[in-house]
Amino acid sequence: MADALTGKVALVTGAARGIGRAVATKLAAAGCDVAVNYYNSAEAAEALCAEIRAGGRRACAIQGSVGIPDSVDEVFAEFRKHFDRLDIVVSNAASGVLKPTVEMTLKHWRWCLETNALALNLLVQRALPLMPAGGRVIAMSSLGSQRAMPGYGFVGASKAALEALARALAQELGPRGIRVNVVSAGVVDTDALAYFPNREALLADFARRTPAGPVLTPQDVANAVYLLCLPEAAMINGHTLVVDGGFAISG
Repeated sequence: MADALTGKVALVTGAARGIGRAVATKLAAAGCDVAVNYYNSAEAAEALCAEIRAGGRRACAIQGSVGIPDSVDEVFAEFRKHFDRLDIVVSNAASGVLKPTVEMTLKHWRWCLETNALALNLLVQRALPLMPAGGRVIAMSSLGSQRAMPGYGFVGASKAALEALARALAQELGPRGIRVNVVSAGVVDTDALAYFPNREALLADFARRTPAGPVLTPQDVANAVYLLCLPEAAMINGHTLVVDGGFAISG
């Protein structure tokens, strides 16, 4: 539905590429002005902003590392130069170390937990003064939060923590009219998947076992985020919406 979110302002982290880019594009097409957060993809972020502006919406690119409190403060200081309200926060930026769990260190643990889970709380704390009733917070998770995957132990643990944190925030912020939910995606062939040593096997397994079709795209995931942002989703709160074409239920 075109312009369903007209007048809303969204902040999407990790928005320069992949799923984050698809989410930012979808929200802009629905009427949102968008703050595009990125870490080291400045050119891609600026190109996305140019596309959003060409569609008649406002957009700005903001550099920052979402797992570091001081950096998140800087992100919001820059955000306030462009916008005076924030209706939608999509916590999409993620990172991790793909190694056997028994080889991991404390540094790896902190990196995964701070970037993938703590970031959600940092974003919410700073967004609340700008977010009116009707606001939406959506965190991006993965099937590794519930399933054992080779080399994904610490990342999966951080995603499980993210989902637990989202439920707590949903309970706390619900009385303020703010809804907090999670979108958990199946195997999506983005740049991030290229770092998986078993990428081809993951894609082949997904294609073989998914009832709804062999390919899951960033746009499919962005569509789920969009649905949770609609007024009709006002009573969906503290929920993890799995977008995987039925992969997780298939054997």
